[in-house]
Order: sequence, then C-alpha cells, then structure tokens
Amino acid sequence: MKTVLSIAGSDSSGGAGIQADIKTMTMHGVYAMTAITALTAQNTTGVYAISEVTPDFLKQQLDAVFEDIRPDAVKIGMVSSSSLIKTIADCLKFYRAKNIVTDPVMVATSGSKLINEEAIDTLKKELLPITTLLTPNIPEAEILSGISIQSEDDMQKAAKTIYETHSCAVLCKGGHNQNDANDLLFEANGSHWFTGKRIETTNTHGTGCTLSSAIASNLAKGYPLDESVKLAKDYISAALAANLNLGKGSGPLNHMLNAKRSTNNEKGAKL
Repeated sequence: MKTVLSIAGSDSSGGAGIQADIKTMTMHGVYAMTAITALTAQNTTGVYAISEVTPDFLKQQLDAVFEDIRPDAVKIGMVSSSSLIKTIADCLKFYRAKNIVTDPVMVATSGSKLINEEAIDTLKKELLPITTLLTPNIPEAEILSGISIQSEDDMQKAAKTIYETHSCAVLCKGGHNQNDANDLLFEANGSHWFTGKRIETTNTHGTGCTLSSAIASNLAKGYPLDESVKLAKDYISAALAANLNLGKGSGPLNHMLNAKRSTNNEKGAKL
C-alpha cells in the first residue's frame, strides 16, 4: 500500500485540515500519516482558537514518521509561523522527501491574512523550491506572484511568475472568484486548463485541503502530475455535489461519497 503524510493543522469539526486529509487519503486507497502543526477549536461557523505546536515537537513527529514508514508523497497545509515552515523544509530536505504538494493556507474566506510577512518569506525561500506542486487560490497566487488577478490571462501570468521564480509546478485555482471553477496547471511541460462547472452549494469547508490531499494520494500511486490533478478534480466535484449539509455554517464535503458501507441509520439498514 502506498503511503502519504499530511503536515497540517487539526480541525475539531472534521471538515478540513488533518481530518479531511485522512478521509481523502483513505478514500483514495493510500495509508495516511500525520504531523500536526496546530490544534484548532473550530466548526462550520468559524475558528475560535488556535494552539500551535513547537518546532521541536513538529520535528519529532516528522522524524518518527520518516524513520519508520517512509511516505510516498507529502501534503503540507496550515503552517502559520516561520519557525515551523523552516522545520518542515529542513526535515523534508534531510529525508529527501518526494511528491510534495503544498497548499499555501494564507488567506481566510473573509479576506484576512492568516500568515505574516516573515512566514511568507520563509515559505518562498525554504519550502517552495522543494515543492512538487503548489496549489494557491487566487488571493494566495496574488500574494506569491505580486500580480493582481482579474482574468484568466492574469492567472496565467501569475502561475508562470511563481513557477519561474520558485521552480515548482503551480495549480492556480480559479473557483475563488474568476470563473466556473477552471484551474490552471503550470509546469515544466507548459500550461493546461482543467475546466469545471461551478457547483451551487454552501458546503465548501475544506475544499483546498481535500484537493491537495487527493493530488498527493494520486502522485503516491504513480500517476503523472496532470492526471493526478484531473482525478483529484473529479473527486472533489463529486464530493461537493453530494451536498452533505452538516452544521450551521459552511458545511464540509462528503469525503466518504464512494464508501461501500451504507451510511443509512434507519432500522434494518444493511451495514
């Protein structure tokens, strides 16, 4: 069985972060492992508290994983401090990790920055050069490229700038506000658009975590980058369309939509 490591924060409501990553990886038939960067008290209505781990404890988690069950791919999610980013980069370089998918969690849905300038600089200097694929949404791509994105041409320019500056492939996600969920992959072989129809649902909590985890899972299984992205897009579209509808705010996706075991709780349901 192929193995994937998620380095991210914990979501107590289960819709994003480590919990979403484990569900996604499990549904892709790979063995999920974790290194937690922060604990959060959150639900579908918002984040109420964050408790970040120490760099030393994060290093111990990473060492414990790599020295026993080496991951075939790595997904990196929420990391908000420069010291933690440096710790991750140092460990991944030391263990020569491969198939690294970085989801740069920088901007909240409200538009507020979730990461300071020092941490952004460390991300650019230490982590992006060893990243296989970066998966920014439009606000994040604007921060990393310095380009205001108002059109698909702007997405192309921003992705190209990030690729040429940091030597990592870029999947610029257009669903944030530009088009009907069309994403642009920019890599060594050129650029490729993945078209998608916008799904009308408010249950979008954890979409970025889920997409990056699905891509990492596919890379671990040996799919090429473009095919890994396509398969991940298909999975997340189906998970969104399933419209799980839990919680009082922006609900989670239905990560388990392909599970064979019945989720019907009615009396007499087959389990």
